[in-house]
Formats: sequence, C-alpha cells, structure tokens
Amino acid sequence: MQNVKVHFLGAAGTVTGSKFLIETTEQNILIDCGMFQGLKKLREKNWEQLPIDVSAIDVVLLTHGHLDHTGYLPRLVKNGYRGKIIGTAPTLAIAEIILLDSAKIHEEEAEKANKEGYSKHKPAQPFYSLQEAEVTLGFFQSEERDKWIELSENIKYRFRYNGHIIGATFIELKIFGKTFVFSGDIGREHDLLLFPPEKPEHADYFFMESTYGDKLHPEESVSEKLVELINKTIHNRGNLIIPSFAVERLQTLMFLLWKLYNENRIPNIPIFIDSPMGNNVLSVFQNFPDWHKIPMKEFNAMNNRMNIIASYKETWETIDNPQPKVVIAGSGMVTGGRVLTYLKQMIDKTNTTVLMVGYQAEGTRGRQMLEGAQELKFFGKQHPVKAEIDHIESLSAHADQRGLLDWTSNIKNIPEEIFLIHGEAEAQHALRLKLQETYGWQVSIPKLFSVKEVLV
Repeated sequence: MQNVKVHFLGAAGTVTGSKFLIETTEQNILIDCGMFQGLKKLREKNWEQLPIDVSAIDVVLLTHGHLDHTGYLPRLVKNGYRGKIIGTAPTLAIAEIILLDSAKIHEEEAEKANKEGYSKHKPAQPFYSLQEAEVTLGFFQSEERDKWIELSENIKYRFRYNGHIIGATFIELKIFGKTFVFSGDIGREHDLLLFPPEKPEHADYFFMESTYGDKLHPEESVSEKLVELINKTIHNRGNLIIPSFAVERLQTLMFLLWKLYNENRIPNIPIFIDSPMGNNVLSVFQNFPDWHKIPMKEFNAMNNRMNIIASYKETWETIDNPQPKVVIAGSGMVTGGRVLTYLKQMIDKTNTTVLMVGYQAEGTRGRQMLEGAQELKFFGKQHPVKAEIDHIESLSAHADQRGLLDWTSNIKNIPEEIFLIHGEAEAQHALRLKLQETYGWQVSIPKLFSVKEVLV
C-alpha cells in the first residue's frame, strides 16, 4: 500500500484559485494553478506563500486556460518551480493569452495606483510582470487528449474533452492502480460553440466542481432577451454594455448577435467588440477547428460583421460616438479590463443598460451590481449606478445541477470518496445531498489548505 497526500491549495470552500497537489512516492503533481478572485480576503491569499515546497513539485497539469486555473503560474515559477506545465494545445494557447493580458493589467494597475496614490502599498507592485509571464511560457508543453501519458513507473494521466471553453478537459490520473478524476470545469450538453462533454466511467477518488450545484439554468430565450434589449437601446438612444469573459462567452455572444442580424431579427445597430484578449481568442478558434462546432465560413462571416476595436484610441472614439450601440468588453465580472472605461463614462446614465451574462463571484463588481449597488468603486473613486442592470443566467459555460449529475451517470464503480471543489458553500451542500441521495456516494467538502491522506 502507498500513502498519497492531497493538498487542497485552492477552490476548496470557494470557487476560484484551483490548485491541488498530489504528493506520492514517485511524483508530486499539481493539478491546475489558479488565482483567487472575488472577495478581498481571498485575493490577498494570492500574495501569501503556499504551504508547500514549490521546488518539490515535479509537474503541473492544467484542465483549462481560465485565470482561476492558470493565473498563479508565474508566481509558482518565480518561487522556484522548474518542471513542465502540461495541457492540451488550445488550453496552452488560451493560457498564454490570459497570462500575458493579466500581467499587462497587473502592471498597468500598479502604475496607476502609484501615480494616483490610492494603494496602501508604497510602491504598489504588480502581482507578476509581463517578463515573468513570458518566462513561464517557456515551461509549457502540449499533449493530445485521450492518450495515456506516463509520468513514472506507476503514474500516468490523460486529458478528456470537457466542453466549458475551447481546450478544456477533465483529467484522469492512474496512481498505483487507483483512478483519481479531476473534473476541471464541466461544460454543458447543449452548447452553442462546443461539443458535449465526455463522461468518466471509473473514479476511485473524485474531485468534482460544484459551481452551480444548487441551481438549474433557467429556460429563457437568450435571443429574445437580446432582441428586446437592443430595441430598447435604440428607442432610448442609449448604449447596451455587456461585460464579457474573453474566452467562450465573447465568441458566443458574437455568434448569437450575428445570427440575429442574419435572420433580420435585429436592425443594423453597430456592435463593438472591445477585448484585446477576446480578439486573440478568436485566433485560437481558427487554429483549432476540431475543438468546436462552428463552420469556419460562418466564423469568418461573424467576425466581418463586428467592429473589432484594436486600440485604446478606438475605445474613446466608440465612447464619444453618440449613436445607439452594443459594446461587448472585458472583463466578465467587471473586475478590470476595458469595460471599466465604458462604465466610468456611462454607468451614471439612465439610458445605459448593463447586461451581465455569466457567473458573478462573491465580492466582484458584477455581483455588487446584480445585488442592487447604488455606487461602484473603481479607479479609486465611487461612481453612482443609474444604468439599468440586467442579467442572462442561461449563457453560463458551467453545467448546472442536472448537468453535473448527468456527467457522473456513466461511473460504474462506487468511488471511495468524492471531494466537492470549486463552489460556494450553499452550492456544495446542495450538490452533496443530491449525490448522496442519487448514488449513495460518500461525499466530503474539503477546507482550504486542508490535507487528505489516502491509501492506494
């Protein structure tokens, strides 16, 4: 028998910061390496040293490229990690875009804080620099999906298609004959852009996301909602601002709006795409057509219909443009990015509509707006919220409770233990009860920085 230790270094008792260290006698494997986002007390944990020896990690395996699964990588390298960082080719392409963009934002925010004096740190430092992000990319190595890769004599892994975003997978690890399954983020069965997620057939130790563990996505027509809001925007001679995640959500919105225009369901309103990172993600869709289901002819036609903003100068030209328009800009939870520039000028206007289109983590500006905040703080100042705030929930890239249960339905054995990760407390408790009621499985909810020992 072998003793394996699992360190829950993130996404335990919270949604963000995914990091799980599997410590064995042959290899120490880190699954994902994400940043904490949302509440300030969580974000501050990004700056704390991890309670492990970083230099003792042998390999990092990535489920997908989102910041809460990859955003800590430059710090890991800065703190002494020198092994491979392995993911599918589109995952690494997305991670590269996200890390470089994130580093640039960190540098810009530190510079702005120092210039305007609103940071308590003197001087304010970026969480990591562009140079540190570029160094990290040198450790990237891609592997195919569905192929078992040996890490050592008794340990191997494989990536399997998981929907959610382009390149995303769940990871199966065989450790001394036992199967450890890390779900990553599970996509939806009927996704506009992506194929349905594959399902695991065997799991001895099962690490499962629970973001929407207590919710069912509403049966709403996203198309009808967009038509309604665009017509209202034209009537009010206002602006429809859509904060959007650059990966997947932006491309989904573009595709939906392009289809509505093609079908003559919306007029020829200007649509501006202001997300440098989102623009780069479009090239990942072009480079990896086997990972999504949009025909390239339609994909190119969609791009040609949109006004893709390429510079900050064009951002201001768009703001100064008085005609009614739709602006899709990063970031999706309003934590940073170009959307703040638009909101600074437009959130105090009653003919502005801000449409939230995805999960809004606790502590983010997006969550504050949904909860009816009268003021919003950014760039060191309070801004009155007079815009109408609307929400489309059904565009989420995460499976809901029904989807999560369906994703587990092919598992033939009884897992020795299920660990619910990547979720807020209410979602985790609801999903635990549902899994126990449906399958009779042993389900636990690990605490942040806890360590679990298992025998294999």
